Amino acid sequence: MNETIIPIIERLDKIESLIKKTNTTDDKLMTIKMVAEYSSMSEMSVYRAVQRGSLKVFKDKGKKLFRKTDVDSWLVK
Repeated sequence: MNETIIPIIERLDKIESLIKKTNTTDDKLMTIKMVAEYSSMSEMSVYRAVQRGSLKVFKDKGKKLFRKTDVDSWLVK
């Protein structure tokens, strides 16, 4: 019986660690103003990056929102 419980517990531990990774502040949403402050760039530079398609917008209707992970990827490029 212990032989079947241990793999299940290991799988649950892996699932828990995946959930914790996806619920970090890296998935926090940012406005254009927040992206500009975070990147030390002007808001106009952020708008240009969106227009060029180099910065991915999470929500484009109304207020534009960005995932922090997308902003970090954009800054590394």
